[in-house]
Amino acid sequence: MLLTGIGIPVMAALNSQLGVRLANPAAASVILFLSALFIAAAASAVVGLPDLAKVRAAPPHLFFSGAFVAFYVLSITWIGPRFGIGNAVFLVLLGQIVAAALIDHFGLFGVPRSPLTALRIGGMVMMTVGVLMARKIG
Repeated sequence: MLLTGIGIPVMAALNSQLGVRLANPAAASVILFLSALFIAAAASAVVGLPDLAKVRAAPPHLFFSGAFVAFYVLSITWIGPRFGIGNAVFLVLLGQIVAAALIDHFGLFGVPRSPLTALRIGGMVMMTVGVLMARKIG
């Protein structure tokens, strides 16, 4: 997961610069998703394709996750060159801290419940302060 965390701002920087060079952040996002589709399809072919009955039986709302990925990629590709990748990712981190805590606390979307405790809230406050300290607008 650490490597995933490293990859997110790298992806944001690369794709935002592609958007600048193409003068079209949406086109850069399409290119990103096409390459991601190819890589995910290759990985799925290696580990095995899912049973189509299981795909059809999955609740429809579970397929909406792609909309969040698209929103993130389009947003970071557009805002990154204007606001700075660091600033954009720092604000994404703040959103992730809040959303993750709420999802865990209430056990949303079928995840195991992990109630908010004073210790967890304190850690989140410390993370938020750190993110705000590292954020630079300019």
